[in-house]
Amino acid sequence: MVDYLEKSGHTPVKIKNGDYWYLSPLRIEKTPSFKVNRKLNVWYDHGLQKGGNLIDFGILFYGCSVSELLEKLTQQNSLSFHQQKTPNHPPFHPAGEKEKIVVLDTKNSIRSLSLRQYLLSRKIPLTIAERFCKEVDFKLYDKKYTVLGFPNRSGGYELRSENFKRSGSPKDVTLLTKNTASKILAFEGFFDFLSYQAMHESKVLIMTKQQSDFLILNSIGFMEKMKPFLQKYSYIHLFLDHDSKGLNVTKDLVLSDKKYVDESLLYQNHKDLNEYLVRESFGLRQSQRKGMGL
Repeated sequence: MVDYLEKSGHTPVKIKNGDYWYLSPLRIEKTPSFKVNRKLNVWYDHGLQKGGNLIDFGILFYGCSVSELLEKLTQQNSLSFHQQKTPNHPPFHPAGEKEKIVVLDTKNSIRSLSLRQYLLSRKIPLTIAERFCKEVDFKLYDKKYTVLGFPNRSGGYELRSENFKRSGSPKDVTLLTKNTASKILAFEGFFDFLSYQAMHESKVLIMTKQQSDFLILNSIGFMEKMKPFLQKYSYIHLFLDHDSKGLNVTKDLVLSDKKYVDESLLYQNHKDLNEYLVRESFGLRQSQRKGMGL
């Protein structure tokens, strides 16, 4: 479980007596309440009051059935699954259908006022958000939610709002390509990609006039999988997070091949490019308000 979380880009905030504590991968929180006992290889999310083994986690994280999860993980070839004996641990039951994300509707325009306010707080102009995202209505735990949806290449979505952070199934990277570019810009999360677009259009960040392709990983764990695809480019510009995993991946890539370029010095005192944009602000607030009719 610890190894799988690491491959998915989640690192523990603290480790105590064999318990690994994380900011929950299943929801947004500021205080770590997601615990993994490495010896028993089980997890428990105190906020959701749910727990279980790796299968139970995958079902919730991807919003899929057991068979869909096993097929996904077999394709990824990342882990082998074996039943482990945990006689002192109470049994957990796999998630039911009501715990699966079911997309009800998608809209090209973002009409929700709360989502517009959320974009405003992240300093992303509505015009840019609507170019790459959708407004998604979905059902989870028998409740309906409306969030931003950022599509990936396999038909799934990264789902975000002020109080919601999950991935719809299937989870995958997002590729925006023109088939003529010799360089590609790689981002860890889609808000970093949207931040780049906002900064580029406001003339704050202009790399070159040359066309670029874009890779949004949606999870740092996908970088290893994408390395063969990236080899066709002359330059690969990395905009990865300034956490231990992002820094280590960036360092390894830059040392492995001179075509990898670390662009994170731009936001070296910030967690990621979006946090840099939010704190620096770059005078985009007035244009955002005008674009949103606020």
